Amino acid sequence: MTLTAEMTSSETTGAAYLAEIARSASWDGRIDPCDDADIARMEASAATVAKHLAADQPIYGLTQGFGPLVTYAAESEMEQGSSLISHLGTGQGRPLSPEVSRLVFWLRLNSMRRGFSAVSPEFWQTLADLWNAGFTPVIPRDGTVSASGDLQPLAHAALTFTGFGEAWMRGAGGGWETRPAREALAALGAEPFEWPVREALAFVNGTGASLAVSILNHQSAVRLVRAAAMLTGRLATLLRANSEHYDDGHAFARGQLGQLTAARWIRRELPAGLVRDERRPLQEPYSLRCAPQVLGAVLDQLTSAGDVLAREASGCQDNPIAYEGQILHGGNFHAMPVGLASDQIGLSLHMAAYLAERQLGLLLSPATNGDLPPMLTPRAGRGCGLAGVHISATSFVSRIRQVVYPASLTTLPTNGWNQDHVPMALNGANAVSDGLELGWLAIGSLALGVAQLAVMVGEEPQADGIWAELAEISPPLDADRPMAQEVRDARDLLDRHAAAELAGSGA
Repeated sequence: MTLTAEMTSSETTGAAYLAEIARSASWDGRIDPCDDADIARMEASAATVAKHLAADQPIYGLTQGFGPLVTYAAESEMEQGSSLISHLGTGQGRPLSPEVSRLVFWLRLNSMRRGFSAVSPEFWQTLADLWNAGFTPVIPRDGTVSASGDLQPLAHAALTFTGFGEAWMRGAGGGWETRPAREALAALGAEPFEWPVREALAFVNGTGASLAVSILNHQSAVRLVRAAAMLTGRLATLLRANSEHYDDGHAFARGQLGQLTAARWIRRELPAGLVRDERRPLQEPYSLRCAPQVLGAVLDQLTSAGDVLAREASGCQDNPIAYEGQILHGGNFHAMPVGLASDQIGLSLHMAAYLAERQLGLLLSPATNGDLPPMLTPRAGRGCGLAGVHISATSFVSRIRQVVYPASLTTLPTNGWNQDHVPMALNGANAVSDGLELGWLAIGSLALGVAQLAVMVGEEPQADGIWAELAEISPPLDADRPMAQEVRDARDLLDRHAAAELAGSGA
């Protein structure tokens, strides 16, 4: 298969599937009822459990206690269900966003309907009906080790159906607000209910929270790379840099798919027939010359992580599972696949943000910006230009390096002898989410530099399009001004256009 063919076929893999999942789990999404095949699988797994119970075979959580208490017998199914979600109600911290919470709920429903968890179709439909009606639990983001799945956040989600805790609701203006869960259920005409132990286990034994955060992180990171490529192309155009740096030939010679994609994204911003300014070096500094290699490597890592997350989202994470007439006790809830994928997203986003910060440094220095004023100030000495913007961008990148330290390297044993190897996947995913917020601010900072560079070189943007919008966001620096809001507005502009470009390409 040729590199071009590989590029075409890759559009149907993980990233596109994750994008579809994110759309399906949005506020306007709807979960279809179980079809006959779903019901047959779910009933078959329930029959397998019933057969083993009739034969007095021990089953974790049903006849035995939880975790290190597995050696003790359990007797009451409803008491076990209540005990499971109650004792795990120890989560803390600010809540996951409503968008994440809806995706968490969606993912658990998807796992439960696959027919490995012995979940009642009727109980599943009760949950699905509430999701379709908009019921969205408030889920605290801290306090799980993600080993037996994301136990604490998922337990807090389960508790909202019993009337405990809070739920998100849409206010009159369409914004989100929190209400006591009991009130939110009543507003939908629903009553609180208790969880049977089998359904409770199937709901909390999973990677739903860390997976949901990681899926949305992945989407944001891909958009960030797309935005970085757009800015790279615009920067190369304004500086009249050597366009050979972005030729397909480099990627074909090397055989790296991400590099080919990144180079093509960059070239979309280059005008036809761009000729290098003879005052520019034949070979630009690496932040410009090697942008396809850097962003391409990031894309390849995101592709790999996305494939892992896509498989996880389409599978079942539970323990025990019913499989071909057997009850299998194991560890499908262990979030190591999600944890390592999330760590890789964090490391990758850092490289893209660092590239943006270095490009900003390049265009602010007379040594590399073509002898333009330092900091792109038109009032050197009296004005400081983008000096403050660059200082903040440097801080953002430093902070990213702190927060995206791989969470998988911070594992600690817990839960007695039981959970002696844990992935800390949600801790990592939350940190990557924080890192992405900072990474987008680095993108917004570079965008301001590109806007002021266009002014300096006398480049008039077209009447419409992204660069015309950017010029409106950040007009010429006739005098120094606070630019924090401009950074945020530029960030939002690049994010919006990157999403549109990716949607248009099918990537």
